Amino acid sequence: RNGRPAPERPPMPFINELLADNQQQNLRAAPRTTVSRFEFEPDAIAQRLQQRILGQPAALAEIAGSLAVVKAELGDPRRPLGVFLLLGPTGVGKTETVRLIAEAIHGRADALCRIDMNTLAQEHYAASLTGAPPGYVGSKEGTTLFDRETIEGRFGHPGVVLFDELEKASDPVIRALMNILDNGQLRLSAGNATLDFRNSLIFLTSNLGAQAAQRLEQGWGRLLPASWRQQLQQRRQVRALHNRFDPEFINRLDHRISYRPLGAGQLDQLVDLALEQLNQRLGRHQVQLLLSPALRHYLASEGYDRRFGARAMARTFRHQLEPVLARTLLERKPAPGALLRADLLQGKIVIDLD
Repeated sequence: RNGRPAPERPPMPFINELLADNQQQNLRAAPRTTVSRFEFEPDAIAQRLQQRILGQPAALAEIAGSLAVVKAELGDPRRPLGVFLLLGPTGVGKTETVRLIAEAIHGRADALCRIDMNTLAQEHYAASLTGAPPGYVGSKEGTTLFDRETIEGRFGHPGVVLFDELEKASDPVIRALMNILDNGQLRLSAGNATLDFRNSLIFLTSNLGAQAAQRLEQGWGRLLPASWRQQLQQRRQVRALHNRFDPEFINRLDHRISYRPLGAGQLDQLVDLALEQLNQRLGRHQVQLLLSPALRHYLASEGYDRRFGARAMARTFRHQLEPVLARTLLERKPAPGALLRADLLQGKIVIDLD
């Protein structure tokens, strides 16, 4: 225009270069997150376990770490999400741990497939797992003890399976389990269906080595430092495990987690836990129960038995406190919102309304 040349413009970069540069800037600015199909939060589950399972910090920490691995989807897709053997004496929280995990994932403590291995002690009961073979009653239906829905779970919620008291199962039952733990599938005997455990968290519990550990606590072992005593107990558990099961089965376990016996140091916590569970049940009556210091001391002394752990405390509440509480509810009909105060007077439990 007007005979003058147009001013020079800087060269335009290629559009692909602009897009690439913008993408790099966005990646640097955005927080890095790991996307997982699973909706549960390992930290939230760990917190729930720590609140309800007493005296097992090392065991719960290992479980929480393993659940983080599952959440990050680092496992072998051809196997179950995780196979956990929980070892320890009765009443220390092994089964309760699994129920709490099921509750955290599915919203219900009973949202799991529980197989009581004590009922599979006879060899012919192996068919209860794989179904009746062809030609036998029930073979066409493919009936087994397993519940397919709770085993397979959903896309964002893994199934939870519990094999309780593993050591009591017969050898054919243990052999039937090996395929489940190895490739995550169980072919039914009739050949008409396959159960898929590859989206399952599998837990097994066992009391193996518990009696040897108890003898150690009651004998010369009680003179040892706690850390030494714990190492000896774990060695005896491992020895009992290898005496009962073949190496092929043991090698299919992802985690062997030891639970410690509950000691006198957990007495106050055991009372608190039993009272919390009782008050949860009292929620339907819209009342709450408080314990006097004298009654707390009495229940703690009566409810402590190292052989039976938390179950001994629950039994003491059930046999001594709950009958008195039930009569109070039925006869005096406390109003909603009432506080019930339980005390020990002249060796008897009495309950007053606030």
